[in-house]
Amino acid sequence: MRVLVTGHQGYLGSVLTPILCAAGHEVTGLDIGYYADCVLGSPPEDPPTLAVDVRDVTAAQLAGFDAVIHLAALSNDPLGALAPEITYDINHHASVRLARLAKAAGVRRFLYASTCSVYGAAGEGLVAEDAPLRPLTPYAESKVRVEDDVAAFADSGFSPVFLRNATAFGFSPRLRADIVLNNLVGFAVLTSEVKVLSDGTPWRPLVHARDIAAAFARCLVAPIDTVHCRAYNIGTEDNNLTVAEIARAVVDAVPGSTLVVTGETGPDPRSYRVDFTAARTVLGLRAAWSVADGAAELSAEYTARALTGADFTEKFTRLARLRMLRDTGVLDGALRRVRQVA
Repeated sequence: MRVLVTGHQGYLGSVLTPILCAAGHEVTGLDIGYYADCVLGSPPEDPPTLAVDVRDVTAAQLAGFDAVIHLAALSNDPLGALAPEITYDINHHASVRLARLAKAAGVRRFLYASTCSVYGAAGEGLVAEDAPLRPLTPYAESKVRVEDDVAAFADSGFSPVFLRNATAFGFSPRLRADIVLNNLVGFAVLTSEVKVLSDGTPWRPLVHARDIAAAFARCLVAPIDTVHCRAYNIGTEDNNLTVAEIARAVVDAVPGSTLVVTGETGPDPRSYRVDFTAARTVLGLRAAWSVADGAAELSAEYTARALTGADFTEKFTRLARLRMLRDTGVLDGALRRVRQVA
């Protein structure tokens, strides 16, 4: 199958594309390269690449593909709060435009990276795909809007599927340090402290990057009637944990580390536990990685690859990285590329 992966030079894309290539798919990437050099260890081998801003894609560039896997987004709640108008421009408007162009170009499958954060403040009960959506941030709101808008023009020739991924964790050659488990392990390795700034009570569903990649690979070839215009939660109930429980798993994984719960940011309204039954029973997806496994993996990789504090807080943190690119003139105020990184 000929597959276009947007955002292939990001955290998830760098895990997904080798898996798709190994499965025999002909993969092309599309990425403007915000994070292309945000590498820890050996650089990954990228597929052929279209260096195009997702806001500027043309129908001609999409012609001939059997499927589009759309990962590209501003993937960070603090960034969305800082620049909500750009978040909606890229995450919502450009995503819907991409889907419309894909349909016009004859692309039959459109796999969209949504998020479990669409459930927002869902309380203690498990939420399935039919639960009310209560997004609390511009990032999550943009995902809800894309699901609604793209579903509206699905038909027999154009089948979207919306993968509502739990919060990702785990090692990727293009690392992200600003997601909860990756962040806590990094600080533990660098400072010997596992610091929780909230009160530790909010629930979070977590899933390893490789399990997300496996879900996309499965949906890519699944029978159309099992994925057409469907949303699937991607993860496992075993990884529904409170922030305090996640932190304790990090303490267990990083020798000599201690837990510090400051509570300085107060209670976090984002709290939700997720039901993953549909993906398990309909698609046969079973997440392979536990949070404990991921914490151990990250600790080992950070140590072996000599992670530094400066890289952890700047290169591998999305908000800091984009601010640097903007402040040095690589990107303009709308986060459009002006020149290459020096």
